[in-house]
Amino acid sequence: MPHLMNTYNRQPIAFTHGEGCYLYDENGRRYLDALGGIAVNTLGHAHPRLVRAISEQAGRLIHTSNIYRVREQEQLSDRLASLARMDEVFFCNSGCEANEAAIKLARMLGHQKGIDQPAIIVMEHAFHGRTLATLSATGNRKVQAGFEPLVSGFVRVPFDDLPAIEQVAINNPNVVAVLFEPIQGEGGINLAHNEYMQSLRRICDERGWLFMVDEVQCGIGRTGLWFAHQHAAIRPDVMTLAKGLGSGIPIGACLVAGAAAGVFKPGNHGSTFGGNPLACVAAMTTLDVIEQDGLMARAVELGNAIRGGLRQALDGVAGLVDIRGEGLMIGIQLDRPCGELVGKGIEAGLLINVTADSVIRLLPALTYSDADASKLVDMLAPLVREFLGA
Repeated sequence: MPHLMNTYNRQPIAFTHGEGCYLYDENGRRYLDALGGIAVNTLGHAHPRLVRAISEQAGRLIHTSNIYRVREQEQLSDRLASLARMDEVFFCNSGCEANEAAIKLARMLGHQKGIDQPAIIVMEHAFHGRTLATLSATGNRKVQAGFEPLVSGFVRVPFDDLPAIEQVAINNPNVVAVLFEPIQGEGGINLAHNEYMQSLRRICDERGWLFMVDEVQCGIGRTGLWFAHQHAAIRPDVMTLAKGLGSGIPIGACLVAGAAAGVFKPGNHGSTFGGNPLACVAAMTTLDVIEQDGLMARAVELGNAIRGGLRQALDGVAGLVDIRGEGLMIGIQLDRPCGELVGKGIEAGLLINVTADSVIRLLPALTYSDADASKLVDMLAPLVREFLGA
């Protein structure tokens, strides 16, 4: 047995290579990848432009240190700031690190305002990471259990529930920020209404709170716009990114604007690997391909086709609760736990995921073809029907 720590319930399969939207196992069998490394493989597998860019950069320079200027990091920060209308960017390696930066920043700003015990409003069913602070902000007891005492300073409310936010505003003078996902991924593909996000922005403005959005899973063009909060035509004070930003090369980012800009000073925060030349080139190439190939518009088309095809194929099936999503972030909710469908999918040559016990989660690459989308529906619908006894 390999000397790996037993932290994952791994599926009994290993892949040797990928091409486009397909992965190949050690026996040469092909699988349609509808999970994309959990929203990471934005451009699919072995995208020629990404491979070329990474290879060329690796031949020039992989890493120096953030004690020096990194030109590629400066270029990427300018690009992201322009796309998001933000002011400053901090680079790290993952989503939880980006969220840690956001939490630290909110606390520091709170202390600067004279609040000794700054608090951040977070949501039920949220997922922000597995470090102690982001674990504490996460709304899932399963991932928190065994790691107590949790980090204090978080006030939890129901997702997409404005009266709950207003009640906290009345009763807790220590609140300095709200942190939420425009679309909850791990929580079950739960979408915040645009009106809710707009009202939340208004409340934050009225109260002097930071409006912080976790776009780690729903950002980078997946929903049809660069960032999911843009569907509500608002700008956050803090936004976190990771997953799909580097198309598989680890990179995270914490972007800030307005009152959140200028809070961190030298020595307040840092990262050894964050924003190194290789990761930044991977991210810039990802953004280039999305923009030049029109992949955000494709995400909308493909998402509509997949959801529409599944609704038609599963129409009237007892046990189907909902099919929802935005762009290529799709959830199929059943009325019972359905984790066994992951293994059934592998048997059929399809890679999917189940989250929140009863939600089939689909996060395909933005490079899917129409034929790939149709094949996904044709492969998944019979598995769901059989599972539900239809």
